[in-house]
Amino acid sequence: MKVEVPRVPARWSWPVGLAAFGTAWYASDSLRHRREQGHGYRLAGDGLDVGSEAFLHACESLTAAPISVGNKAELLINGDRIFPCFLETIEQAQNTINLLTYVYWKGDIAHDIAHALCRRAREGVRVNVLLDAVGTIPMDRGLLKEMREAGVHVARFRPVKPYAVRRVNNRTHRKVLVADGRVGMIGGVGIAEEWTGDAQDPDHWRDTHVRVHGPVVRGLQGAFAENWLEATGEVLVGPDFLPELEPLEGGCPMQVVRSVAEVGDTNAEALYFLALACARERLDLTAAYFAPRPAFIEALCDAAERGVAVRLLVPGEHIDKEFVRVAGRAAYRRLLECGVRVFEYCPTMLHAKTLAVDGAWASVGSVNFDNRSFQLHDEATLCLQSPEFVAQLDAQFERDLSVSEEIDPARWDGRPVTHRAREQVMRLARREL
Repeated sequence: MKVEVPRVPARWSWPVGLAAFGTAWYASDSLRHRREQGHGYRLAGDGLDVGSEAFLHACESLTAAPISVGNKAELLINGDRIFPCFLETIEQAQNTINLLTYVYWKGDIAHDIAHALCRRAREGVRVNVLLDAVGTIPMDRGLLKEMREAGVHVARFRPVKPYAVRRVNNRTHRKVLVADGRVGMIGGVGIAEEWTGDAQDPDHWRDTHVRVHGPVVRGLQGAFAENWLEATGEVLVGPDFLPELEPLEGGCPMQVVRSVAEVGDTNAEALYFLALACARERLDLTAAYFAPRPAFIEALCDAAERGVAVRLLVPGEHIDKEFVRVAGRAAYRRLLECGVRVFEYCPTMLHAKTLAVDGAWASVGSVNFDNRSFQLHDEATLCLQSPEFVAQLDAQFERDLSVSEEIDPARWDGRPVTHRAREQVMRLARREL
């Protein structure tokens, strides 16, 4: 008996073929996300005091990022304070400037920074600018021409090419500025009109940045140099880039943790889990994009269930990527049940990425609490063990909470069925968010 095999109509051959290719590509990348539905993490032995040397040793061991002592940091909140420091750091450079950013869009600030870089290049300063090829798509191309004509060395990180399509998701999300290898800036701010101002309305975003001095600047230089090497093949060496940096009197221990897309767990994941697992009293997490995998939901709940006061601050209705907010909301029920307090920021887009633990240790950088930061992007975050700095961060967190709405568990249970359905649908896409 001859069995007739149904044939795919010719008009469907291309769509079916593309769908099959996409499915195979997605599945072939699953090793990178092997833990997505697997077990989470556990801490062997007793937890550590985040204010102790033992905790710093654990951070150093897990991430391979060296701890340096004698560093000082300035906490900068919103564009009105961040960009003047940014421009000042550029203007005061004598030998070298290295700028790495995921976002360089449009607006007066985009021109101001480009013009400042051009001035320094014309005056003999070696200026290197590395732009993520995807994140900076909206950039005014005239600025690129202007910078190159002024002598600025401009490179694009991982331009999209047919033979490298598998890497299109793997961007550099780092935001780093280093002047003379001695002064560095890191945080969440992008170069665009949205980041100017003081978060006074929905057109001006809320963000956090840090300027640092001391030996830890070498770690920021490394975060730039790593991506610059891939993009250009150039190794940055010598005292203009890597000067001797003496510990500063009254400074504190810091490290710059770099994370890159790879198979298995990244440095960012390991660092954040360690901090969550060692929290004893309080844990305040500000996450611009919150769509964690189950292991991190449980890590937050484990902290709350052992008596840690856990507070989560995320964007409200003004988020620029609503689908991420919907996916993150799928985790609220579990978080609320275990005692995590959840707040949504009301005035504007909240783009800050900070973690503060027990009034002693903090992280400020580009790392979001989602799979894109933990698995897909190159990231960098500054970690500080400093009660004085963390007190400033805590005070800002309280100010942010004063203009945020806390999610009430009873009201949350009464949200529309359509909202719940959207959350579950978007939760399935969490791996790519």
